Amino acid sequence: MSSLKFAVLGTGFWSHFQIPAWHEVGGVELTAVYNRTVSKAERVAAKFGVPRVYGDVDELFQKEELDFVDIITEIDAHAPLVKKAAYHGVAVICQKPMAPDLQTAEDMVGSCRKAGVPLFIHENWRWQTPIRAVHGILCEDRIGRPFRARIDMISGFPVFDNQPFLKTLKHFILTDLGSHILDVARVLFGEASTLYCQTKQIHRDIQGEDVATVMMRMGAGTTVVCNMAYAGNFLEYDHFPQTYMFIEGERGSLELGPDYWIRVTTKDGTLSKRVPPPRFSWADPAYDVVHASIVPCNANVLAGLKGEGQAETTGEDNLKTVRLVFGAYDSAEKDGVVRF
Repeated sequence: MSSLKFAVLGTGFWSHFQIPAWHEVGGVELTAVYNRTVSKAERVAAKFGVPRVYGDVDELFQKEELDFVDIITEIDAHAPLVKKAAYHGVAVICQKPMAPDLQTAEDMVGSCRKAGVPLFIHENWRWQTPIRAVHGILCEDRIGRPFRARIDMISGFPVFDNQPFLKTLKHFILTDLGSHILDVARVLFGEASTLYCQTKQIHRDIQGEDVATVMMRMGAGTTVVCNMAYAGNFLEYDHFPQTYMFIEGERGSLELGPDYWIRVTTKDGTLSKRVPPPRFSWADPAYDVVHASIVPCNANVLAGLKGEGQAETTGEDNLKTVRLVFGAYDSAEKDGVVRF
């Protein structure tokens, strides 16, 4: 099959990593980039050798023959651009979080469903090398049925320095980071039946919450606690942006710890293995494990676009994660349990 032609809509921070990840995957041709601030689009086009630049998205859809678009804009622009692509019959890949609220996310999925247009969400966190390794171990049933788990992404990393717009979000850590962590919980343990959440704001110069704790009953009854924080405080172990886990099963335990070490403990003892991500020259070392995960995520979506397999992160699938995110906000506001 010939390469699929696509355009990137939005040329901010993440486009500088999303685009080279597509080059790693291959089988695609980036023909155009769009940004409201044309100079930003021009810089990205020059950097990656993209032939055409647009400051008007309607003009882009009129002039380009596209197989799909990759939307890498701020969250409020997602829905209008997704619906515009659906109107033009162009398949869509959209950055997470999908939408600023649940109703908008449902409308986006509904618009694409009605138009018969595939919608995928770029949910790459689940594609991190160590997280896929944990998933594989659980599928092998090496520790028996999990009954309790903890998933932690707690960091003092100055995340607002290179993404200052995050300070302005009314909803911050649950939409930004919770979209990833709650999605990982779903991948590992199934769907949630109940959820309870507490949030805090430690930074005083931001609009939203920067600390969240979510407890869920998932799958066959596993209790899962997700701890998230960008509090900016000092930590003994801060390997941003690594995710740590501790999973208790009926026949053993499984730990994902610092520096990508996985430890499986059973009656036979403890087996340890380091599972680092691949390294790419274009990745920011500070985001290494995250940027590396963009490549398999893109490859999986591309296979779905080409009809060569079922992509994992469809809009329909990601709606289940979005419901958890906004269920967490409801729980924190009411200080009560949300049932699904």
